[in-house]
Amino acid sequence: MLKIENLNVKIKKTQILKGINIKINQGETHVIMGPNGSGKTTLLSTLAGKEENTITKGKIFFNDINITNLNIEERSKLGFFLSFQNPIEIPGVKNIYFLHTALNEKLIYLRKDKISIYTFIKKIKKNMEYLKFDKKLFKRSVNENFSGGERKKNELLQMLMLKPKIILLDEIDSGLDIDSLKIVSKGINLIRSKTNCSIILITHYKRVLNYIIPNYIHILLNGKLIKSGEKNLVNDLELFGYEKYV
Repeated sequence: MLKIENLNVKIKKTQILKGINIKINQGETHVIMGPNGSGKTTLLSTLAGKEENTITKGKIFFNDINITNLNIEERSKLGFFLSFQNPIEIPGVKNIYFLHTALNEKLIYLRKDKISIYTFIKKIKKNMEYLKFDKKLFKRSVNENFSGGERKKNELLQMLMLKPKIILLDEIDSGLDIDSLKIVSKGINLIRSKTNCSIILITHYKRVLNYIIPNYIHILLNGKLIKSGEKNLVNDLELFGYEKYV
């Protein structure tokens, strides 16, 4: 579904990614681990189409289509979803209208009928109950005065409604207590089972992998993928750290 070929990326004058190669099949979950500053977030934001990230070499293919030069909006409508490490507030924009508009924009792009606000509310209430998402929050502005856990649940609610094909999770477990982590993980697994989407997940910790089982783990260091393996690779990392692979 997603193929990254020799991806080299710089931000301003600094080269961040140096020849990334990954192939991700439909329904697979790939985990990216590495120390701070290794290029993990740059990789996800480049896949999402962030304009500040300049691709100096390499290509990105989605279902055999070269999307290297597509912008953020086009990639989003194709089915890319980036979950931020620290989701921002959007004061004055109500959660309900934000998500209803986003969903209808995607439906228009896919040449499908738009969904009425009444039908939208009926569908979203079921997902809110599943996530134990406070209904009062949905009537407020996007993420305004939300806790860290509430912001992550809000992004998960967006995923459940938009049903993306490629989900990019930048430290989805950051700032979550154990109960919230379980709820968020169950939600991600629900999306994966319903839509057979592909996931790239960035994390620093093993605990999230107790709930979201990856197909592969990749170690990113200094802009390069230096090691790939299955789930047991994370056990080596906990024992020996990244120094073993330098």
